[in-house]
Amino acid sequence: MHTLVLVAKKDKPEAAELALRIRERYPSLEVLGDRLLAHTLGWPRVEDRELVSRADLVVVLGGDGTLIHAARLLDGRATPILGVNLGTLGFMTEIPADGIFPALDAVLAGRFKLESRMKLCCRLVRDGKVLVQDEVLNDVVINKGALARVADHEVSIEGVPVATYKADGVILATPTGSTAYSLSAGGPIVHPSVDCTVLTPICSHALTHRSTLVPADRTIRITLCSETADTFLTLDGQTGHGLQCGDSIEVVRSPNRVQLLRDPGVGYFSILRKKLHWGER
Repeated sequence: MHTLVLVAKKDKPEAAELALRIRERYPSLEVLGDRLLAHTLGWPRVEDRELVSRADLVVVLGGDGTLIHAARLLDGRATPILGVNLGTLGFMTEIPADGIFPALDAVLAGRFKLESRMKLCCRLVRDGKVLVQDEVLNDVVINKGALARVADHEVSIEGVPVATYKADGVILATPTGSTAYSLSAGGPIVHPSVDCTVLTPICSHALTHRSTLVPADRTIRITLCSETADTFLTLDGQTGHGLQCGDSIEVVRSPNRVQLLRDPGVGYFSILRKKLHWGER
């Protein structure tokens, strides 16, 4: 391992201070920062494409949103990511700030396990043309704005009609994203080792429309079937695209995956107990 790339939460002084300490601690490694971090610290600025091509390890200094940003930055590369939690929740960024150096020492010594996380490939199709094609680690969300009416979402799987959701929107989540927006909308918690897509309607008018687990290799197609303004497609909470009546969103498992470095002494369910306060009254 020669090059370590740091991706830091924006406007987080603690992240910048930690980055300086990491560079000082490991003088034998080339330590680079993302564009904002490099600008803040006066380090040489490296373009994103070159940055990720040189990275042997990506260390995230922030929260889950920063980790999602880092995964998007890697653009399908299998470079391992170590998440250091400087945020509030931290399902994926499990390493506390005061534990970063023991964790990094363990990674450099090969004592951490690698966990492969599924991604979704999403396409926005309008009039037979692909307008947007992207990948997500967490979720694809179709949702209305504050003043938009409830919309009709025609859902099919592998070309077979499933239902038309009259709802505020629809969430298509990975197992990683099952503990995010989908969970708030009534979806299940899915262990990250189970490859599937979680299909969850948002505030459906029909109480029979419930969250559904779909095999990851099946293509889910959602077509917006009503004229409703102010409806958007949001990918991983990072990018947004306006939708029109007749637009279709196609989602299926991506061939690319995200590789997360995990502490072998911390299990998934212990994280859930800690973060969701299971068993507490």
